[in-house]
Amino acid sequence: MTLKDNLLGLMIIFIWGFNFVVIAWGVQDMPPLFMGAARFLCVALLGSLFVSKPGIPWRWMALYAITLCFGQFALLFSALAFGMPAGLASIVLQSQALFTILFSIVLLKEQLHRTQLIALTIAFFGLWAISSAGQSTDMTLIGFMLTIAGAMSWAIGNIVNRKITQLGYQANLGLVVWSAWVAVIPFALSSYFFEGPEVIIQTIESVKLSSVLVILYLAIGASILGYSMWGALLSRYPAGQVAPLTLGVPVVGIMCASFFLGETLNTGQIFGIILVMLSLFINAFGKRLFNKKQLA
Repeated sequence: MTLKDNLLGLMIIFIWGFNFVVIAWGVQDMPPLFMGAARFLCVALLGSLFVSKPGIPWRWMALYAITLCFGQFALLFSALAFGMPAGLASIVLQSQALFTILFSIVLLKEQLHRTQLIALTIAFFGLWAISSAGQSTDMTLIGFMLTIAGAMSWAIGNIVNRKITQLGYQANLGLVVWSAWVAVIPFALSSYFFEGPEVIIQTIESVKLSSVLVILYLAIGASILGYSMWGALLSRYPAGQVAPLTLGVPVVGIMCASFFLGETLNTGQIFGIILVMLSLFINAFGKRLFNKKQLA
């Protein structure tokens, strides 16, 4: 990569890593499902002014919206509202890469590579260590389980994303922007039925500048700018060269959560994080290293 594109990659990592701190700030003043509805409404309204609708059938955009937009973020936002520390959420959510492997085996009948099995095993023990160690910290069990569920929804969305590309469509910023129109609907309905119209009205009437800035960051920064820059890198370099950059997101997330939110980790959680990061590294590079050894 050129120096300019390396800096672009670092900017993406920071935007998406800092995103977890912004979510934590947001759920302090807004109910999580309402915040999700506001975020994706903002993405749809602003993004559709500049990005044309992709030629993807609405049924596929709806599946993308329900899994990757609504499912993932409704569960993640709720997790942070129910006691999941932002830093730990940034690492636990990355288990989506391992769930994607499992769902690909079940739904797409893909073969399980030896290195993927190793990665899955290590990740299991890492997540178990984090959940067990969380009993002595501020992390709640429901927050942890909601984050895991969010990672599973993200993984199912990855399968949908893969099917979209297999059908010959481009899963680019246009998909992110226009599927947001669909995502707003389940967010709004869920907020109405679970959080209640009184809470929604009260939130709107007492809206703070900080809440508006949170929504703008989530919509413009994390969604529109983040995915447009990510798409730019993918258009210039192979996916295998760009995708490992996401390993830096939880590192930035943990560092930002420590600095801005004062979050701390105990020994068990640090050990679990190391195992999860190791599993992600093996998943990203293991097959390549394994093939090199076979050729040597």
